[in-house]
Amino acid sequence: MRVLAFSDLHRDKDAARAIVAASVEADVVIGAGDFATKREGLMDTLDILRNSPVPMIFVHGNHDDADAVEAACKAQDHWHYLQGNECAIGDQIFFGIGGEVPATNDAQWNTSMDEDGAMRLMRECPVGSVLISHSPPFGVVDAQKDGRKDGSKAIHRAIQDWMPKLVLCGHIHNAWGQRGMIGETPVHNLGPTVNWFDV
Repeated sequence: MRVLAFSDLHRDKDAARAIVAASVEADVVIGAGDFATKREGLMDTLDILRNSPVPMIFVHGNHDDADAVEAACKAQDHWHYLQGNECAIGDQIFFGIGGEVPATNDAQWNTSMDEDGAMRLMRECPVGSVLISHSPPFGVVDAQKDGRKDGSKAIHRAIQDWMPKLVLCGHIHNAWGQRGMIGETPVHNLGPTVNWFDV
């Protein structure tokens, strides 16, 4: 299965158009959150992404209204919204968790969850799934410019416990395009570009 994945569009219409153009070569497209900016302009990119002919799987980012992302997905027959649940495309299981984990920004627009809440959601992650998370795991593809690690310890622990075959995330802009490993699981911080994976 050929997967096209991206994160953090933040209302970038040109990036959304590039994803749609490339998606004709994909079996599934994954968006790892932050379609909006500070909860504004969600549909700026989602309206463009509707033009993709293939199934799409989304988690919400910390800049997104989770309910609005879920509603947009429900309105499309081939879109799937994941938050502590899974979906199957062909024989492959995908599991997702969105938002900022843990909460580091107390702005009113920020959509976040604490580590305990994330750990409860992650208990349902199937072994061998593709994990889509807006936040990266702690210590892997999560370094800010000042070197501070801003990933999630709960997500890191879940990867160790449930061994997904691939982790796709975003959120930390400084780490876009970076790759790491947790055990035998590759972890990729995507960014707003076309990224290809075979699963």
